[in-house]
Amino acid sequence: MLDTLLFYLEYPFVRYALITAVLIAVCSSLLGVTLVLKRFSFIGDGLSHVAFGILAVAAVLHLSNNMLLVLPVTVICAVLLLRTGKNAKVRGDAAIAMISVASLAVGYMLMNIFSTSSNISGDVCTSLFGSTSILTLTSTEVWLCVILSIAVVIIFIIFYNRIFDVTFDEDFTRASGLHADAYNLLIAIVTAVIIVIAMNLVGSLLISALLVFPALSSMRLFKSFKSVTVCSAVISVICALTGIIISILFETPAGSTIVVADAAVFGICSLIGAFKNSPKAA
Repeated sequence: MLDTLLFYLEYPFVRYALITAVLIAVCSSLLGVTLVLKRFSFIGDGLSHVAFGILAVAAVLHLSNNMLLVLPVTVICAVLLLRTGKNAKVRGDAAIAMISVASLAVGYMLMNIFSTSSNISGDVCTSLFGSTSILTLTSTEVWLCVILSIAVVIIFIIFYNRIFDVTFDEDFTRASGLHADAYNLLIAIVTAVIIVIAMNLVGSLLISALLVFPALSSMRLFKSFKSVTVCSAVISVICALTGIIISILFETPAGSTIVVADAAVFGICSLIGAFKNSPKAA
């Protein structure tokens, strides 16, 4: 099995897949902790559906680089979701459900009406579940992922203290004279960027798993924000690499395999956490 893996690693597309998987895993895990603690984890699900709808529009328009359309529109929708979620008439969860379902329906309808392929079901499956798209990345797409991922990590490090503040006590942050709305907006925009670059890895339907599972797993083991964030990043990278390697060796769908690995680790961490908190362990 090791010889087989080393043989596959000689191919550039396999190395591209591993590099991209690690970068996306790190970025998604960093923001995932904040989204889970703010009880806004489903924003990933909503934005992923939006990205799917815009991806369908890009396909209809025959854009050679769909990222030019998908990224800015997804960011705009992230801002709208944040603003709409504060409206008394449309609460955050309702706004996410409304936009995500509408985007998913419009995207699928466009792909059927303006079909550019003889295999619509295959195209839809690839967009929704990632399928083999992670193994067909070009060097340009990988470099774009590298640049965006570095930007996300730098932003998180620079604004770490402010993100920590708005995560745990938004009211106190406002009382301290800081612009909590601006930092919430920053979190929404960075989340949108992560969603777009993660679509090639797990597809639009499974992206929220990359945001939620590592964060929940690390929360079973640690209590401090910094420890949870670091552990979440480690778990996310391990699961992403494991999923990619298994998918290459056993020809399973990459995205689904990564999510299954995340779910398995969550189960293990839950058992460890339950044992640590049990009276006998204490």
